[in-house]
Amino acid sequence: MSNATQLLQNIPIDPLTGALTVPIYQTSTYVQHAPGINKGYDYSRTNNPTRETLEKIAAQLENGKIGAAFASGLAAIDAVVKLLKSGDEIIAVDDIYGGAYRLFTQVYEQYGIAIKFVDASEPENIFNAVSEKTKLIWIETPTNPTLKIADIAAIAKIAKANGCLLCVDNTFASPALQQPLTMGADIVVHSATKYLGGHSDVIAGLVITKEENIGARIKFFQNACGAVLAPLDSWLIIRGIETLYLRIKQHCINAQAVAEYLENHPLVDKVFYPGLKSHPNHAIAKKQQKGFGGIVSFSLKQDELQLAEQFVSNTTIFKLAESLGGVKSLISHPANMTHKTIPAEKRKAAGVSDSLIRLSVGIEEAEDLILDLEKTFVQLELLIKEVKAKVSDTTKAEERIYC
Repeated sequence: MSNATQLLQNIPIDPLTGALTVPIYQTSTYVQHAPGINKGYDYSRTNNPTRETLEKIAAQLENGKIGAAFASGLAAIDAVVKLLKSGDEIIAVDDIYGGAYRLFTQVYEQYGIAIKFVDASEPENIFNAVSEKTKLIWIETPTNPTLKIADIAAIAKIAKANGCLLCVDNTFASPALQQPLTMGADIVVHSATKYLGGHSDVIAGLVITKEENIGARIKFFQNACGAVLAPLDSWLIIRGIETLYLRIKQHCINAQAVAEYLENHPLVDKVFYPGLKSHPNHAIAKKQQKGFGGIVSFSLKQDELQLAEQFVSNTTIFKLAESLGGVKSLISHPANMTHKTIPAEKRKAAGVSDSLIRLSVGIEEAEDLILDLEKTFVQLELLIKEVKAKVSDTTKAEERIYC
């Protein structure tokens, strides 16, 4: 049985009514037979049948033991960091999501948790960074937004040898393309807002663990801290997951076509997409992923904020917006949007240049997406020529005055 078929078969039919879709239990509390004696539910912060169904589906998708659904991806990340204590250390990928960077450095560092950022595309960098204080290795693969690939199995061996937990943010690939727990990771995190939801209509996060004891601690934090996913939002993520494999297939096809187009454009400097043979981590991505995903990033030959801002503001099909992973194509400028909270020097050192542009390639026709980009490049080229002409005229005028 294929993964897509198995997924649909694992989404339960309501035993009470035979409803084909999972019911939305929009309730905060439950009637008890006697104090502490109930049908498994007492208060919806602690447990809710709709959220519970989502958590079981998520655990099955990632081949994990325990799933926990949160009110956002950052709330999910926050729950994982709570596994640590003051004096512990996190080794994190340098090209990291801006929200995770902010959480690590501006929230948890003040509580005595140290952070080291390294380029995780080379496992040796993580090996060299590990110390006796390291308790958590945090990687995104592919990373946001330069699509670096980390060798999950190799890093898992380093983590195990040093008594560390390995957490993989699997948002960009989704479980349709890779399952980090099967490669040695201990924890997987998702911004379910993205590909799992798939329709840009809900905010959600997921944590899935390989071991029940770690999962039990995550579930404790979920209940104790209260950042739980609401029943309706849980239902929306379940609905999105039902079409995950179908959507991801089209995202991959379209992204590959867009990346190949960009790679040959004269105004483009670099294209970041693991499906290209020119990508430095192409071989690793091919080994551990079933496809290369729907995110493509590229930088311009003229690395200027103004040009990138002009480009992202003039596409038609690609809508300028935060987030990614929905059926509609989006475009963003990380330096001014998702990664604005990261200091410029650190952002650039991680490869996020001023002109870097990130595309969340949707499921529209690839030909239409490429035509939209082509029209925008034509406009950009005209702007560059106008700027050069003005500079030339100014220089000539200054020369006449000087003479």
